[in-house]
Amino acid sequence: EAVQERFFRPYFLQAPGDMVAHEGRLCRLDCKVSGLPTPDLTWLLNGKPVLPDGTHKMLVRENGVHSLLIDPLSQNDAGTYTCLATNKTGQNSFSLELTVVAKEVKKAPMFLEKLQNCGVPEGYPVRLECRVVGMPPPIFYWKKDNETIPSNRERMSMHQDTTGYVCLLIQPAKKADAGWYTLSAKNEAGIVSCTARLDIYAQWHHQIPQPIKLRPGSSRYANLTGQGLDIFSAFPTTESLMLFSSPTQKVVESEEL
Repeated sequence: EAVQERFFRPYFLQAPGDMVAHEGRLCRLDCKVSGLPTPDLTWLLNGKPVLPDGTHKMLVRENGVHSLLIDPLSQNDAGTYTCLATNKTGQNSFSLELTVVAKEVKKAPMFLEKLQNCGVPEGYPVRLECRVVGMPPPIFYWKKDNETIPSNRERMSMHQDTTGYVCLLIQPAKKADAGWYTLSAKNEAGIVSCTARLDIYAQWHHQIPQPIKLRPGSSRYANLTGQGLDIFSAFPTTESLMLFSSPTQKVVESEEL
């Protein structure tokens, strides 16, 4: 007796779901289909056929798995993919959404503002500041006189924000903090450094009174008054009252005015 030939409509035994892939890398869409006769597969992107070319290849492995290979993946490859399996008995299909993540742009760190030499009186706070940009965002390392500053050092704290601002805060500053400070910024694309000098002044430098300067011809009494002495109580006489009410009295000046 003649053997009756059987036919089966295409049926997907394996199909991928929605995918997220990275630009510039290999992307593989795998599926497995059954049917008699063996179905023909067609891939569509947003309703248009995907044709084999330098970056798109269609493969069939021995175990019956069909693959669409895209290498390298580009932003134009994002969209809705549909796989159609067709034979003489009919067709079947599945669809998925492919999202392409933009390729990360890598840029070596670069200083927008470098550290500046500075000095403060002992006991005052001081900020060593700069601005650095890079992609991916760099990691920062602080050194004092070529020795790494630990993040938990007493009186020192390290700060940074998303705009690239970087700061080393010393509060309060002591004589031992004087020296050369270096900030290094490092990421996958490179490393940069800058160095600045911090000087710490003794407090007495800021406690010396400003010298008082008199115009020529000023009297000794006016000089005493300029230094804070009450001449009226010291010399309560008519003569002294006339002296200080005189319209020709000279004016005391200070460098601070």
